[in-house]
Amino acid sequence: MNSRLVSSGAAVTAAIALESVGPRRIGRLVAHEGAMLEAEGFTHPLGTAVRIAAAGETLLRGEVVGFHGNRSLILPFDNDAPVAAGSRVEPDGHGGLAQCGNALLGRVIDAHGQPLDGRGPISSRLAWPLAGQRVNPLRRSRVTSPLDVGVRAVNALLTVGVGQRVAIIAGSGVGKSVLMGQMLAGVDADVIVAGLIGERSREVSDFVETKITRSLKPRSVVVAVPADHAPLLRLRAAMRATAIAEYFREQGKKVFLLIDSLTRVAHAQREIGLGLGEPPTMKGYPPSALGLIPRLVERAGADSRSGGSITAIYTVLADGGDTDDPIVDAARAIVDGHILLSRPLAEQGVFPAIDVARSLSRTMPDVTDTAHLAAAAHFRRLWSAFEENRDLLLMGAYAAGNDPALDEAIARREDMLAFLRQEPGERFALDDSRVALIEGFGA
Repeated sequence: MNSRLVSSGAAVTAAIALESVGPRRIGRLVAHEGAMLEAEGFTHPLGTAVRIAAAGETLLRGEVVGFHGNRSLILPFDNDAPVAAGSRVEPDGHGGLAQCGNALLGRVIDAHGQPLDGRGPISSRLAWPLAGQRVNPLRRSRVTSPLDVGVRAVNALLTVGVGQRVAIIAGSGVGKSVLMGQMLAGVDADVIVAGLIGERSREVSDFVETKITRSLKPRSVVVAVPADHAPLLRLRAAMRATAIAEYFREQGKKVFLLIDSLTRVAHAQREIGLGLGEPPTMKGYPPSALGLIPRLVERAGADSRSGGSITAIYTVLADGGDTDDPIVDAARAIVDGHILLSRPLAEQGVFPAIDVARSLSRTMPDVTDTAHLAAAAHFRRLWSAFEENRDLLLMGAYAAGNDPALDEAIARREDMLAFLRQEPGERFALDDSRVALIEGFGA
């Protein structure tokens, strides 16, 4: 039977030893329709990981995702395996657990927890449930301490708190990867967990080689599943990255979790839901795709019992610049703040291209002082005044002196853009960012 490892303190209280279970119920494959397999005699619960004996020595892995009468519906991790009617279907005892522990630090793994970095197997018998554990909401601590992310515009204008969940909303090609790299390089965290979901294979290798620097590697874990993998693998990769972050939080660590991207996780769930016959609702998304977002995001945050925290960044793709997309809307509603990147700013060469007026940190009032808040509010007022009257200014229809606030916004436009600009290799500490904002835009 599974045995639980109980630590002497708050750490690893729910960790599970990876041991085999006893007797197993074996089924057989009876149908294959689309991407879905059906098995008889396999009476295991939803979420059970399975192994299917294909032709020769091949083993096809998958997961039970539904039922049809007395048949189990199985979604495979690989649609190309040569399976046949009558193939043996058996449970895979470790499918619902994510291998954890310090042995993962510095490693790059896939959705199954297997190493991708060519450095040999990972030796750890500790694990955490892939789906996480339900906890009392009163165990979630308030966000009261600021977190230094090394980016001046974020530190000063959208201050992130320890345990906050933030969405970076952007279209393609507006500097999302650059901003993520700056935050990773500058963040003050004990452990960094990055989930690269649905990215191009080239971008995965580029991220590992350029964003995970030599100084970051000893305290980082990367979970990567490229875009050409099965939807179930993309979904499990996001769950595995979150489970690893939960494990380290239980040890009292300050964890920085990056999921890139939440949109592709939702797309994976959409493919699974439609394959199971769910009706599409908003713009082709079934209810399960939208319901997945709060289930995943709510697992991050600070824990009052262990003293650990997960500060999470979720990137959200605004396809075609559509910020009213259901995924964008659902993410914005559940996170504690969002950073919206602007294509016009990116086209002007301003990076990070943060649209200050449309971005928000809901926890900023709890982690900053009065002078900092006042300077940030003044900056936002000037930014908004210029943006709201941009068309008027371009037409030359505004006469100076009619609006003192707009006159100041025009005069200080270049100062604001200069404050936003930051080269990829630069790092601005939280205190320095605060001082620069107050000196430049304070009362």
